[in-house]
Amino acid sequence: MVRPPTAAQRRIIEGADPVTGRLRGSDAQLAALVKRGLAFRHPRPPHDHFLTPAGHRLRDAGAREQADEPEAPGAPEPADRGPFVARVGGEEDAAAPTPARRREVRSAWQGLLELRRMTNPDGSTDRPCGWERTHLVRAAALALEAAGHRPAGPDGDGYRVRATPQPDSVGVHGPDGTALRACAATLEGAGWQVGEYTDPRSRERYLLASPRRV
Repeated sequence: MVRPPTAAQRRIIEGADPVTGRLRGSDAQLAALVKRGLAFRHPRPPHDHFLTPAGHRLRDAGAREQADEPEAPGAPEPADRGPFVARVGGEEDAAAPTPARRREVRSAWQGLLELRRMTNPDGSTDRPCGWERTHLVRAAALALEAAGHRPAGPDGDGYRVRATPQPDSVGVHGPDGTALRACAATLEGAGWQVGEYTDPRSRERYLLASPRRV
């Protein structure tokens, strides 16, 4: 049986970059995570360490456990703490973005492009990488938010990115007409294959998007 990571190792995992999974720690600590299969050392200079899919799952599980803990009196609102999460639409705080939020989004998008460069075999940044293929909704939402599209609030207009029964695909709902086509153009420019469809029952127009492989 594989021993669970130590408290120090968990802190390193929880402190990984929220988008790229890049790790910070001593050589010995990072080597121990590699040995456990929770991290890998990138073959290209500067040979940074990143979370493996197993490491991402462990970190995500820890984040869910923290989210389930009861709030302490006077604790900040969830939007004021925790790792960056792209807005998929429907969040309570999906109002006009603040300057701080715009900086976070821009930084996250640049980090994702760097992850593409580091993990795509040919170093390409014009198509999605492995992390995006395992976090489809978050990846598509980040591409839209980084391009300036507005996520829907609880009752307002804007995009909503949702999982679909189809493998490797997400649905983009909400905006119509020009706004929907603008979302399609953004995703295509970010390396996604996009089609526009009509729901046969509701007659709603929506996008179906999947990461481009070549």
